[in-house]
Amino acid sequence: MSLYDRVRDLPLEIESYELEGLELQAREDFLRKTTVVHLRGAGEEGIGEDVTYHGEEHDRLQAREADLPFAGTWTLHAFSAHLGKQELFEKEPAQHAYRDYRRWAFESAGLDLALRQAGLSLGEAVEREPRPVSFVVSMGLGSPPSTDRFDAWLEHYLGLKFKLDANPEWSEELIARLHATGAIDSIDLKGQYRGTVVDTPPDPALYRRLAEGLPGAWLEDPALTDETLPVLEPHRDRITWDAIIHSVEDIEALRWPPRTVNVKPSRFGSVERLFATYDYCEANGIAAYGGGQWELGPGRRQIQLLASLFHPDTPNDVAPREYNLEPQPGLPQSPLSVEARATGFFAL
Repeated sequence: MSLYDRVRDLPLEIESYELEGLELQAREDFLRKTTVVHLRGAGEEGIGEDVTYHGEEHDRLQAREADLPFAGTWTLHAFSAHLGKQELFEKEPAQHAYRDYRRWAFESAGLDLALRQAGLSLGEAVEREPRPVSFVVSMGLGSPPSTDRFDAWLEHYLGLKFKLDANPEWSEELIARLHATGAIDSIDLKGQYRGTVVDTPPDPALYRRLAEGLPGAWLEDPALTDETLPVLEPHRDRITWDAIIHSVEDIEALRWPPRTVNVKPSRFGSVERLFATYDYCEANGIAAYGGGQWELGPGRRQIQLLASLFHPDTPNDVAPREYNLEPQPGLPQSPLSVEARATGFFAL
């Protein structure tokens, strides 16, 4: 039985829904906004989180109040199909990927509510036990690059591992210093983003410095061009993908069969596509690791729960939210203990 077959026919009763806005001034130039979806029915509540990055999209959604036609008796699969037909945005969003982000918010809330109404936890439904989750801290080093924040984290947590965003200003000396710490699990090249503030043009010289200077690190999302391909080919077993992975078909279309991929739940939009990808990776010996989207609320705990059920031992970018802020002592360390709620799609 596939993973999705274990949940698709769960009955789902929806009576109403409510939207809750969250925000955090994460940096001087970054006011992060998200929207928590509360679906209610049969005396239970299911929750999900919309991680769309443009704040005005959250403002528009919340201003609409509860005008979407969700009330009724469904199965989880029927509700998912209904979501696929609904106009969750009033107009085409700034990035097409936001359509999946918002759909995931309502689908994850629907999964949570259906499980609670059935008196099941997600682990029980898919017959898996949560396990402690290994995680990495995702960050950049700025421009010009500085290791001050990186060093401060290591002072607090000696065994901490990192996923770092690289840029062409990284010198061989800086890369050697990072390598000497033994703390670098992966490097995000961000070469597959289009039309975002993190778009990073291909740089074959940088790719070569990183591939040779950090021989144990995964190389995520390089741009594939005539200039970068000769550099990347010898290291293809270390190349992994994130921004372009939204389905099984995306994995099958990759130039090189991957050893691992970033299975970021919000990118998939539907529970069906996400669970099909877990099944595909397991059947084909492909490791998966999870990724976050600057969640401010329940979405972070939900992706931690998914990691604990399906890929707890990989370099999951699902660290507690406090790791996105300034270095501080006293935080939960990797591996992270994940305690699932007795019912629903939720970790306490």
